[in-house]
Amino acid sequence: MNIKELTSIAKEASLAAGKAILEIYNSADFGVELKGDNSPLTKADQAAHHVIVGFLEKTGLPILSEEGKDIPYEERKNWEYFWMVDPLDGTKEFIKKNGEFTVNIALIHEGKPILGVVYAPVLEWLYWGNNEDGAWKQESDTAAFKLEKSNLNEVKTIVASRSHLSKETQDFIDQYPGVEVISMGSSLKFMLVAEGKAQIYPRFAPTMEWDTAAAHGIIKALNLSVKKWPDENDFCYNKENLLNSWFLVC
Repeated sequence: MNIKELTSIAKEASLAAGKAILEIYNSADFGVELKGDNSPLTKADQAAHHVIVGFLEKTGLPILSEEGKDIPYEERKNWEYFWMVDPLDGTKEFIKKNGEFTVNIALIHEGKPILGVVYAPVLEWLYWGNNEDGAWKQESDTAAFKLEKSNLNEVKTIVASRSHLSKETQDFIDQYPGVEVISMGSSLKFMLVAEGKAQIYPRFAPTMEWDTAAAHGIIKALNLSVKKWPDENDFCYNKENLLNSWFLVC
């Protein structure tokens, strides 16, 4: 398995998907619909999905995407490697036009992310990481730089969801009086921890596997962790039920 080559393909796919998303983002019609769980779906989600699949299917590996998720567990439970994709993470942020949405692409091996790519098209921030090369960030057309694990042990900043701040999350934050709290949308919350701009990201509200897999891959490349909460067991992917448990990134 050539991780460097697969990372390159995932980065290319994310940039192409970002371009497709921006075409719709800058148009007058997002084509907003409601899915069965009342979460929003736009033309951009669907366009990005098709672009990404066009790149990833060339690798010959299975693809599990939010917009193509109806693959029976009996089929996918035997996958050793597969792509986990959220074509547009933060659809609510997309609709609000605040720029805090991402394209998420991860490669999963036996339930663990071994590479992740997170791209924020409006901000032009591209993050990637894998088990061999560590974690990186590129801003716009500037040179990429390697992310390093923060040596700060004290919790000075906590990042929380902009659209899904639960009571349980607020109760957790309240255990750190005087701490700075940053609100952010999509997988960018993970990336603030990856960059050392926050020390903890608690998420005590529902998420799906495709919401977290790519960012988890980058976090893992920095030897940081995503743990179930409150039991702090390891996080795994490709479960029969794709709903995540509560978790803590640190």
